Order: sequence, then structure tokens, then C-alpha cells
Amino acid sequence: VYMENYLILIRHGQSLWNLENKFTGWVDVELSPQGFIEAGMAGEQLKPYKCDVLWTSDLTRAQQTLSEIVKKTGWKVPVIKTQGLNERNYGDLQGLNKAETILKHGDAQVHLWRRSYDVQPPNGESLKDTLDRVRPVWENCLSPALAAGKNIVVVAHGNSNRALFKIIENISFKKIDVRIIEYLIEQNSKLGKTLELTHQQIAYDIGTAREVV
Repeated sequence: VYMENYLILIRHGQSLWNLENKFTGWVDVELSPQGFIEAGMAGEQLKPYKCDVLWTSDLTRAQQTLSEIVKKTGWKVPVIKTQGLNERNYGDLQGLNKAETILKHGDAQVHLWRRSYDVQPPNGESLKDTLDRVRPVWENCLSPALAAGKNIVVVAHGNSNRALFKIIENISFKKIDVRIIEYLIEQNSKLGKTLELTHQQIAYDIGTAREVV
């Protein structure tokens, strides 16, 4: 639809709790040293792109990623922060080690909490809840700006980006991850790049492909 301009979705770099294999959600942890490196690498890849406005979440790890990107790109544009783009709230799972949680509750239950569309972890959000929170950002802000010819970069989180992608592509939940990978392969092919994906990786247009947390 938008041929002359673009929307780029970026997931934050590795956080300290990613490194420790913990559920993070809305807990406001910082990037790990590796996360800062990843953010800088994303910034290097983004240097050829023009940006009119930057959007990010209310969480430090996304904002730190954005700051590292801007150091590389030199973009001097408005930065809009909104809780609407926050990661999915994992409720009572936040702060727990994923492997230990699987041992306690079983792989099937943890998989259901993490990968189903409308099942909530205890006191947390489902992906559907996250999508409902993200949708107003798309409908009231991002979509009109794109229609007006703006180039937009969103630095957010795995599940908020998945929700955005589902809304934009108008696809079923089961096809989200497959379509994201297909799209990234298509875009990298156009740029003459080779994309390597490993098991359970969810990839976005620019940045490091890693498992969503």
C-alpha cells in the first residue's frame, strides 16, 4: 500500500533477563552488554534509511536500543514513547527462569501460556490482549502517518511487533511467525543478503533474529 515510504519494526537487543533466560514482560530491565552491541549493529544497517519519526515503548531496553541506533544513524527526529508498544505482560511468570518454569508446570502448559493466541498466563496478557493494546497505536498513529508519506521506525518488543505484523498483514495467529520469516527472507533477497534462521527464531526487518520473550 505504501510504495514511497516504509515502516521498520525492530526488536530490542538482548536484555539482562534474556541473558538469564527469564520471563521479562513489563519488568523494566536494561540491555546486556551483548544487547548494546546488537543495537549498534542494527544502527549500522539502518544508516541508508531516512526516518521521520521514531516510536518506542515505555520500557528501558527498547529505549536503550533506540538510543544506540540513533548514535549510528544520526537521526534528529521526534521520539514518541507509549505503553501501547510495551512487551506482552507475562504476569506471575515475570522474573521466573523459563527452564525451571517448564520443570514445575510442564512443557505443554508453558508452551500454551507463551504461544497460544488467547490464553493468559496467571495475572498476565495473552497475545490477543497485547494486540488489542497495540491496535490503537496502529490505527490512530502509525497508519495515518504512513498514509501521509512518513517513514517510521518502531523500536519495541517481540510480541508487540508480532501483534503489529498480524494487524498489518491481516493474517491468522497461526501464520504470524511463518509470514514474518517469509517476509524477512523476501526483503533480504531484494537487498542481496542471506538470512540464516535457527529453531524458534522470530525475525524482523532490521536487527538480530532471536526467540521472542
